[in-house]
Amino acid sequence: MGGLFHNLRHPRRCYLICAIARSGSNLLTDGLHATRRAGRPKQFFLPKFEAEYRAKHGFSERGNFAGYVRGIIQATATSNEVFGFKVMGWYLEGFLARLRQTDDFGRPGGGDVDLLQAAFPRLKFVHIVRRDKVRQAVSKARATLSGHWKVKDGDGADSPPEFDADLITRCLEDGRRDHTAWSRFFERNTLPRHVVEYESLCQNYEGTLQEVLEYLKIRLPRGQKIPPVQTTRQSDALSAEWERRFLALPTAPTN
Repeated sequence: MGGLFHNLRHPRRCYLICAIARSGSNLLTDGLHATRRAGRPKQFFLPKFEAEYRAKHGFSERGNFAGYVRGIIQATATSNEVFGFKVMGWYLEGFLARLRQTDDFGRPGGGDVDLLQAAFPRLKFVHIVRRDKVRQAVSKARATLSGHWKVKDGDGADSPPEFDADLITRCLEDGRRDHTAWSRFFERNTLPRHVVEYESLCQNYEGTLQEVLEYLKIRLPRGQKIPPVQTTRQSDALSAEWERRFLALPTAPTN
């Protein structure tokens, strides 16, 4: 529902999807969004997307970051007052720095958790990980080469990209770096989080999504079921072939 009622909503619960590229975060966030009860968890705070969201919701292009944070929460929370958002490991520290620089959230010199909870009421953390790091790197390399980061049913297929071992190696290194960023965040901040494994999400989509909703204390209306998968899994025979070729290299890193 839009209009004045929409603008006056204030979310009572927020959650953060802690993600790494090709960890299944789109599969998870699209599923949560489809319930219409779990916010619209997107990368609202990735700087290159910010102008798009400002324009979409009618925010000032020159507005300060604190105002943008408050505005996007109000504009995208679902009717049950839930707001979700996603942050990737590679820009986590930059995001925290921008929150601190506003001087609007928490006391000066406060810790990460105080800062985040001041900005996002009753914040909870959902950490999505992927056990197979090589497959994750292959997936990122394919997405980088094809430009297809998310595919839905009916999307046309382009010619397959060429195998690039160096790119896969770089993607593997990027994944490890981003995993380390989240690991350090949770090491320095002792707080509860719900861990979702990509492999489990693929094998038991409905059950895994229900576990996330239960952790977030979000109830679906009576009779409503978990919506079907919204995002097409991109792993296929070509991905398996690239994985075999990469692991056969003499200098191939391992998981």
